[in-house]
Amino acid sequence: MRNAFADEIGQLAGSDSRIVLLSGDIGNRLFEPFKTKFSNRFFNCGVAEANMASVAAGMAMCGLRPITYTITPFNTTRCLEQIRDDICYHQVPVLIVGTGAGLSYASLGCTHHSCEDIAFLRTIPNMTVLCPADALELRALLRASLNWPGPMYMRIGKTGEPQIYSSVPEIAIGKGSWIQKGTEICILSTGNMLSVAMEASKLLKEPPAIISMHTVKPLDTELLQDISHRFSLLVTLEEHSLMGGFGSAVAEWLVDQSITTPLLRIGTQDRFPHPIGSQKYIREQFGLTPQAIANRIEQKIGFYANTSSHPR
Repeated sequence: MRNAFADEIGQLAGSDSRIVLLSGDIGNRLFEPFKTKFSNRFFNCGVAEANMASVAAGMAMCGLRPITYTITPFNTTRCLEQIRDDICYHQVPVLIVGTGAGLSYASLGCTHHSCEDIAFLRTIPNMTVLCPADALELRALLRASLNWPGPMYMRIGKTGEPQIYSSVPEIAIGKGSWIQKGTEICILSTGNMLSVAMEASKLLKEPPAIISMHTVKPLDTELLQDISHRFSLLVTLEEHSLMGGFGSAVAEWLVDQSITTPLLRIGTQDRFPHPIGSQKYIREQFGLTPQAIANRIEQKIGFYANTSSHPR
């Protein structure tokens, strides 16, 4: 996804002089074309992410459309105070891009993991949270972000994510995108787990509906209202902690609406993965493989099939 991000930003900057790119001392080769073409609109802020967030806020107040970019935990956790006080409090249009979301940097250990970012950023007023599933969905969200009036956070993969769409989709911020139809089960996937959801669907006895929830905040509550009355089981899937993440947001809304449709939340558990390995390996430790996901869904369906009354 990061290659698509660099390419798309370069194209958008050619037609929008407001775009400025701030980097936290990474992506020097990645952004070489951007730096060559727009040398006065690229700023390497160094390993000073908190300062980068404040600089971006100031630029936005001057009418620019700043984009900050670095590895996810460094662009979120390290500068949370500046995001809250300088960007969100003033409701300025800064796009914060965290690369290597979730477990993308699994081999570098917990310092580079980001399984808490959705949880704390979605609680900040005025913040919008985006999680593209593939490079083409990322391009669509980037284009839409240029007209968004306030702060945005976009968590993207590192590289090599499977392509889901055949072309850049027509999508809207705050509206989920249907990927496949189904009748009894509906999987709501956010971010880079969409391809895993599609693989898991092939292992189920009955193919589920799949929706890409590329926007975690604001939630597509109109869609949730619809599917909660059409399906027997809702499943949320994310490469993020089960505490406070996308699944929590859906669960909160269902409770607030007194909707009792069964919900299965799948994500990372409340623990640090101390073993070091590839993203695939750490996903296995958390049960985020197609087979493990399919097993969880079948178990849930089996549980309700064996009860005398459906909770909905």
